[in-house]
Amino acid sequence: MNPVQLKNDPERLERLLLFVQPYFIKQAELICMFKELVSKELLSLTPYPPGKPLEELERELGVSGAVKLASNENPLGPSPKAVAAVTAALPNLHRYPDGRGYYLKKALAERLGLSMSQVVLGNGSNEIIELSVRTFLRPGDEAVFSDPTFLVYSKVVQGAGGLIKRVPLKGFRHDLPGLAETVGDRTRLLFLDNPNNPTGSLIAPDDLKSFLADLPPRTVVVLDEAYRDFVRNQPLIDPQELLAGNNPIIMLRTFSKAYGLAGLRVGYGLAPAELVDYLDRVRQPFNVGTLAQVGALAALDDEEFYQKTREATWSGLAWLQEQLKRLGLKCHPTQTNFFLIELDRTADSVAEAMLREGVIVRSMKSYGLINFIRINVGLPEENRRFLSALAKVLGLAWPPGNAS
Repeated sequence: MNPVQLKNDPERLERLLLFVQPYFIKQAELICMFKELVSKELLSLTPYPPGKPLEELERELGVSGAVKLASNENPLGPSPKAVAAVTAALPNLHRYPDGRGYYLKKALAERLGLSMSQVVLGNGSNEIIELSVRTFLRPGDEAVFSDPTFLVYSKVVQGAGGLIKRVPLKGFRHDLPGLAETVGDRTRLLFLDNPNNPTGSLIAPDDLKSFLADLPPRTVVVLDEAYRDFVRNQPLIDPQELLAGNNPIIMLRTFSKAYGLAGLRVGYGLAPAELVDYLDRVRQPFNVGTLAQVGALAALDDEEFYQKTREATWSGLAWLQEQLKRLGLKCHPTQTNFFLIELDRTADSVAEAMLREGVIVRSMKSYGLINFIRINVGLPEENRRFLSALAKVLGLAWPPGNAS
């Protein structure tokens, strides 16, 4: 029976309501009971909305060969050496992983001129963000970071009962004086992504060192360098130099981007040995799986693939931004594998329309940038499809002249 028939039959509607009412009352009671089991900070958190698999999107939208440029992934795929190492390790899946991550930590320490005691491994660098919060932040303590920045910082801090202090970017760059002024007696953590996500802006080493020198020693700085590998023609700070100082600092890096191992979830942190010791006390013993460890170790030795990724990224960025400029669109400079595009309409509407064209881009509404989308560099054919779809959605002509 449809709703119209029920409306015209009050007696049947009343019987139906009497039948279902106990169920809804019971559900309401359960919801209220379960809410009492968690903190008010957790209740106000919104779960991270994962995207649907490409195959499911293609089925729903009736498109084929969908292009995903929303997650800052490596379009070249994973390191071939990593694939070979992972394949060779498959017969040993019945064994627990090396809980210490000995060989991967040893290789990282040797490459960076550090000791193994200054390296901590994570299930992606995201886990080390969580470890930092669990280790150094107590309920009621403050964490300071820019706005906008990587969304995970606020989720983890809020979930732990910490207080968030946001400092708006200035000209799409970190406001270092503003961040320093916001640090107070209760500030235990300061998150700083360099380059910044989502703007791609970079802090110069001298500016960073001056900023760190003025911070109180009670504040742990989490310097997130997830996109460090894509910085071009700009100096970068040496981890040996930072860790030789007196600042309590944790530098985050990842194998997800330049090495193409996002699906394995492996990252690492560099910090004074004393801080690593504290992080290891809350870290789960088998947090990085066997395949992730052997894959990362092999990828670290795949210099050819690493350089190929960087060159493809830089050439793709230059081409994309030139074509977008010719379309009359404003692109923001970047030191990452992604960049922002400013629009004359809402990002959500453009992202939805692009989806129907089989191209997935990231709306920046959740970052407070309602008229911006973010894309990462894809393969040449993916970049061309993106431009064609964007021009169609915006009512522009592409290619504009000779866009070879």
